[in-house]
Amino acid sequence: MKFAKAILSGTLAAALFLCALTGCTQYQEGDEKVYSYDEAITELNAFNKEITTDTKTPRLDIYNDDTENKALADIKTFPIAVQGDGEINLEIAASTELSSSAPDDWINVVAQRFNDSNQTVGGKTVSVSVRKITSGETLTYITEGDYRPQLYIPSSYAWGEMLKAKGVSVELIADRILGNTAGILMEKGTYDTFIEKYKACTLDKVIEASLAGNLTFAYTNPYTSSTGLNALASALYAFDNKDPLSDTAQQKLLDYQKQSPPVAYTTSVLVNQAQKGIIKAMVMEEQAYINKPELKNYVYTPFGIRHDHPLYTFDYVSAEEKQAAQLFKEYCLSSESQQLGKEKGFGRHDEYQSQNTGLDGAGYLSAQSIWKEAKDGGQPIIAVFVTDISGSMDGTPIMNLKESLLAAKSYISSSNYIGLVSYATKVHIELPIEKFDEQQKSYFSGAVKNLTVEDATATYDAVLIALKMMIDKKQEIPNAKMMLFVLSDGDQNRGYSLDRIAPIVGGLKVPVYSIGYNLADNSRPTNELTRLSNINEAAMINADSDDLVNQLRNLFNTQL
Repeated sequence: MKFAKAILSGTLAAALFLCALTGCTQYQEGDEKVYSYDEAITELNAFNKEITTDTKTPRLDIYNDDTENKALADIKTFPIAVQGDGEINLEIAASTELSSSAPDDWINVVAQRFNDSNQTVGGKTVSVSVRKITSGETLTYITEGDYRPQLYIPSSYAWGEMLKAKGVSVELIADRILGNTAGILMEKGTYDTFIEKYKACTLDKVIEASLAGNLTFAYTNPYTSSTGLNALASALYAFDNKDPLSDTAQQKLLDYQKQSPPVAYTTSVLVNQAQKGIIKAMVMEEQAYINKPELKNYVYTPFGIRHDHPLYTFDYVSAEEKQAAQLFKEYCLSSESQQLGKEKGFGRHDEYQSQNTGLDGAGYLSAQSIWKEAKDGGQPIIAVFVTDISGSMDGTPIMNLKESLLAAKSYISSSNYIGLVSYATKVHIELPIEKFDEQQKSYFSGAVKNLTVEDATATYDAVLIALKMMIDKKQEIPNAKMMLFVLSDGDQNRGYSLDRIAPIVGGLKVPVYSIGYNLADNSRPTNELTRLSNINEAAMINADSDDLVNQLRNLFNTQL
């Protein structure tokens, strides 16, 4: 299945994260007025009376099947950083702090040097290829896709244990290829105040301070980030060190999530927000911290399990490939390779010993599931997908829109409330908002499959209708959070303009995540969608890549 291309960059991650931290403040790049909440409601009701709309009868998709729809983008969307050409070539799935651009390129440099060293096994030349992919995405692609690397270098052993719990036969070749730690990073002034009150910088003390309202602590997505997973596991252990998965631990996590910011997708997001002074305490690997001079005013304290980059192989790897893997292991552990690691910021706290989390592989998987249920602090989400069915969406764009929604919908929690609106000249309520149980999910699938292209583009009329639907639904669910997704390929040319509705969107403080299709040769729609999303600090996703399904999957895992 070919999906439209997407780049959910640090810009998206920063916007998602900033939204919660700033209370979704008004659009800062323009001078348009932003209404108060009450003014916005009054204007929303008045505007809606002038919009032509109808409500369609949803059709139940009896062929809806989540297992069929849990598609992954092609593994090629995760780039090969080093390409080997030996007669025996081993592909390595390597965590991104090792396989990105300098200084996060240790494995790339070592792999190229290894390839140039002309090693052989049984007279055959040996080489390695390096794929840049997060530890969590590798687990997903091995267990849910058909990805079969010969070697796997995650940040920590937790991912290897999770693979075992998933029934994958892995063999540990080395428990440490390159040393690193995860840590709590705290702004110096905040750190001094914290130590004065709490005496020590430990995760349980950080959680205590956060629950008391004395500290805002930020961490990364535990489904893809090793540091985020480490923070989650350590927090659960702090809540109940006898049973980190107990009801007590789960309730305390729920209480914590009610007041904590949402997770950030990447370390770069945390850096961006720290530079702006928005956050004062966060998690980060030490190597990343060492290479961020802009964080020199922060104090680093190791926590949790070590991130020593264990090296794994698999039972499907041949005997001669395993011999080649041993050669590569020895090359990684050579004094020259290890010295290179130190130059790139690794190996700074070799004396630090992993702290107990009380979890095995199955426990880490359970912790992720517990977090997904608790991440919104028990508050359900009300969301509406607003889909463009104007004439310019005909062909590939509408096909990609349908495929991406059908593939990613299985990652939306059944505890949330979802609706669907389409628009061209008129606005159609394709699916009223209801709880996303199996029946609503089947109606959603049927509605998406039945979308058909019409004519003009009344984007902001549709946004106003969707906002009114969500506001009305919130009367039934007062504690719910609201968010809107707009999927479109171009400018509005019918109905209300963005200038007219921006004060309403700003006043309601509903984040609007836009996904732009077919935008490669037209920057104006991109700017319009970006501006719409920036009003309440969400973001625009450019859907011109094969990776959209993965980006929606990760977005829904953390937001829905």
